[in-house]
Amino acid sequence: MSDSKYVLAGVMGWPVAHTRSPAIHNHWIAHYGLKGAYVQLPVQPDRLQDAIRGLPALGFAGCNVTVPHKVSAMRLVDELHPAAQRIAAINTIVVMPDGRLRGMNNDGIGYTQSLRDKDPAWRADRGPVLVLGAGGAARAIVVSLLDEGAPEVRLSNRTTEVAQELARALGDSRIKVVNWSERNQAMAGVHLVVNTTTQGMHGQAALDVQLDALPKQAWVSDAIYIPLETPLLAAARQRGHLTVNGLGMLLNQARPAFSAWFGVMPEITPALLRAVMATF
Repeated sequence: MSDSKYVLAGVMGWPVAHTRSPAIHNHWIAHYGLKGAYVQLPVQPDRLQDAIRGLPALGFAGCNVTVPHKVSAMRLVDELHPAAQRIAAINTIVVMPDGRLRGMNNDGIGYTQSLRDKDPAWRADRGPVLVLGAGGAARAIVVSLLDEGAPEVRLSNRTTEVAQELARALGDSRIKVVNWSERNQAMAGVHLVVNTTTQGMHGQAALDVQLDALPKQAWVSDAIYIPLETPLLAAARQRGHLTVNGLGMLLNQARPAFSAWFGVMPEITPALLRAVMATF
């Protein structure tokens, strides 16, 4: 970077107006007394290559990558962190000192840490998991759950072929693809349901599922954090399930990204939570 004293980073997606990432990173920049800024980078899919390859020229230390770019952005960087290679999607780009672009994926570890933040005793090996959706976030979450010992991951996507493709790519016999028409029955016997689709997000239709077959002790989680309580989580809470929204995943995945760009591993503090909650 031409000016190492001022560090630029941002979040690249389409759209990005909803993201709370600027509130998180700019809070940390101020808290740690750093010079820099974290900005929104709205990039349409057909301009993604220009935008990503332009990061070094613009003096950026890197950026986050969000929907719908997590999979396609992976093909536009120079090297991949091993976890990102395995997940086949990235959520973070780091501009290396020589200008090369390194892709990382912190979504999976961010997700599992968000469950531990709810209950430090949470374990992935408690029983089967049902994951709804098969996009970039699903890829990261499935890999993290398998790595942590989930005995079975039931994967269901509106387009079954996409789920089958993901299962083949990961090559783990514990992944069982479930037809979308059987998603409700697939809740029987699971200890965790994860929604990684955009259904239920602000401005989107609610996720079309029924929780009748879900065991009472099962957790229900959503990668969405706007709104903080999706229709899925509200229905689960009313049934007595423990629920986890996507805010913890967002906060936990942000820490290693911030560290890579700004050289400080930040903490999730009550002040940060207040700053983020003030944006809702």
